[in-house]
Amino acid sequence: MTAKPSKIVDCTVRDGGLVNNWDFSIEFVQDLYRSLDEAGVEYMEIGYKNSPKLLKGADAAGPWRFLNDDFLRKVIPNKGRTKLSALVDIGRVDESDVLPRTESMLDLIRVACYIQDVDKALELVSLFHERGYETTLNIMALSNVMENQLIEAFDAIRESVVDVVYVVDSYGSLKPSDFAYLIDKFKQHLPNKKLGVHTHNNQQLAFANTLLAVDKGVEYLDTSVYGMGRAAGNCNTELLVAHLPGTKYSVRPVLEMIEKHMLPLRQKEEWGYIMEYMVTGLLDEHPRSAMAQRGSDKQDRIVDFYDQLTTPEVLHGK
Repeated sequence: MTAKPSKIVDCTVRDGGLVNNWDFSIEFVQDLYRSLDEAGVEYMEIGYKNSPKLLKGADAAGPWRFLNDDFLRKVIPNKGRTKLSALVDIGRVDESDVLPRTESMLDLIRVACYIQDVDKALELVSLFHERGYETTLNIMALSNVMENQLIEAFDAIRESVVDVVYVVDSYGSLKPSDFAYLIDKFKQHLPNKKLGVHTHNNQQLAFANTLLAVDKGVEYLDTSVYGMGRAAGNCNTELLVAHLPGTKYSVRPVLEMIEKHMLPLRQKEEWGYIMEYMVTGLLDEHPRSAMAQRGSDKQDRIVDFYDQLTTPEVLHGK
């Protein structure tokens, strides 16, 4: 089987912002855009298009949490080939904030939801489609979804206008065999849709799972530079750029970005393969408990953390 041409969606600002509350300088984001454009990466997810009116703690977050088109025009005055993407969450976006694509800096709007909100997500997708955007549907926490729920969702998705549907490993718990199974299931039920993958690196499988997806013809591949993303982070942009079959990308500009910005940032902020995140990935758990542990005086007490999460009361008292 010939793999379809891949498209990389770099999520450094959006997913990485979950690490540092979107406290990226304009220079950082401009340099990132320039490096991705020179590298040949197709999309840069420059943040969330959520509304500050609908979220607590909005004042403390950086501007990439609530993207404003006038602000984006100043940040990226000369857009190159790399398209711009933003993510929205159900219940956190004000539809009136989203301009028609002809008036916007954004090209792609991705809608994230849990399985019970697929219908609401598809309503938003339809709206953004009407306004001229490329669209994706990202169903989160797939490892916790019952198969009958997924089949029901597929029926609605198949009839929708969404361009791309994502297989999302929110907890970094899926193995390559799990990804193979899910991708086959999505392809079987959604033959008319393109597919994407979003991986997390709790078990150091983000890169392997992404390469498996490429072999299975998945076109849209989420990454982040130096793996920067919530908790254990994502598939590394630099690895994928360097390794994709018949690569049309250039890794050197991404290495420049890592040397100038990511290595110093990693001295201040923590993400990546860390034992507490490995434990939550192993147990198919949301990383919030691991993030809390890392932020407390109990960090690196891994055995206590593991025991706490695997006591019968915790496992069966959910």
